[in-house]
Amino acid sequence: MKKSDKEITITDVARQAGVSMATVSRVVNGNNNVKESTRKKVIAVIDKLHYRPNAVARGLASKKSTTIGLILPSMTDLLYASLANGISDVASMYKYNIILTSLKSEVGSEQQLFNDLLAKQVDGIIYMGEKISDTLYKEMLYSRVPVVFAGAIDDQDQIASVNIDYVKSVRDMVKLLIDNGNRQIALVTGSLTDPINSKYRLKGYQEALEQAGITYSSENVFETVYSLQAGSVVFDAIQKSGATAAYVANNILAAGILNAALDAGVKIPEDFELVTGNDSVLCDVTRPKMTAVVQPLYDMGAVSMRMLTKLMNDEDIQDRTIRLPYSLVKRDTTKK
Repeated sequence: MKKSDKEITITDVARQAGVSMATVSRVVNGNNNVKESTRKKVIAVIDKLHYRPNAVARGLASKKSTTIGLILPSMTDLLYASLANGISDVASMYKYNIILTSLKSEVGSEQQLFNDLLAKQVDGIIYMGEKISDTLYKEMLYSRVPVVFAGAIDDQDQIASVNIDYVKSVRDMVKLLIDNGNRQIALVTGSLTDPINSKYRLKGYQEALEQAGITYSSENVFETVYSLQAGSVVFDAIQKSGATAAYVANNILAAGILNAALDAGVKIPEDFELVTGNDSVLCDVTRPKMTAVVQPLYDMGAVSMRMLTKLMNDEDIQDRTIRLPYSLVKRDTTKK
C-alpha cells in the first residue's frame, strides 16, 4: 500500500517537518509553548500532507477520547432537536465529538445502550428526556464518567441537571385557565410513576387549584403516552369528566387532543381551552395555534454541555441543579 493510500499519521508530519511528535501534538492542540517559526513549518506540512488528527490516538495519550454520549428518548420529538442544537454548539466550541443514541431506535436494553457508550470510551454523557428507568438511573449514578440531565429531573439530587421550574410553570398555566373561568381542569401527563409528573407537574396543578379554592379530584388527572393517537383516545375521557380545559404536558399529545376536540365539533377556545407544557414549531402550525410554556431549549442544551465540560475536567461546581427562566406564549387555544 502506498503512503498516499493510507491515513497520514503524526509520525509522518513530524518526520517531514523535522520536529518531534510532541511538537506536532502541541501545534495541533493549540499549545502556545512552540516557536512561531516552528509552528508555521508544522502547519505547512500538515496542509501539504492533508493530515487530520486522530481523535482516538489523541485520547490514548491524554486518557480522554474528546467524545461525549448523547441519549435521546426519541429521534422524532422536536423538543430534543432544539436541546441537541445547544449541546452540539458548545461541544464544538470545546472540540468534543458527539455519539448520538436513542432509547427507541437502539437495539437492546437501556443498560446495554449505556454500557455501549462507555465501551466507546466517552468522557461524559448527557441524557435528554423526562422518563428514566431505575435500571438506567443506577447505571448513571455509579458511572465512571460524569452524567448530566438536560430537561430531565433527578428528584434525588444525585445527578447534575439543567431544566426549568416545572412546578411553577404548571401552576402558572393552570392559573391562566382558572382566570379564564374554568373550574374543571384536566391534567394530562405521562405516567405518574415518573417523578417529573408525580412530584412536579401534579404538585403545580394541585397548588394552582388550592390557591383558587378549587377542590382537587384525581378524576381529572389522566396518564397516557406522548403521541397523537393517545391524544385522540384520552380526549373522550376528558369530555366525560366534565372538564372545560386541560393542561397537557407534551405538545404532540396536546395536538392529538386538539384534533380530537375539533373532530367532535367542540369549539376551541370557546367551549374548551387547551395549554401545553412545552412549546415548539408544532404549537405554531396547529389550527388553532396552541398556548404553551416556552422552555429555553437551546440554552438548556448549551448549559448542560458546559456543565458536563466542568465535570469532565474536575472543576468545582457549586450548583448541580440549574433552573433556567421560562415564559408563557398565549395563542388561540385560550381565550383572549
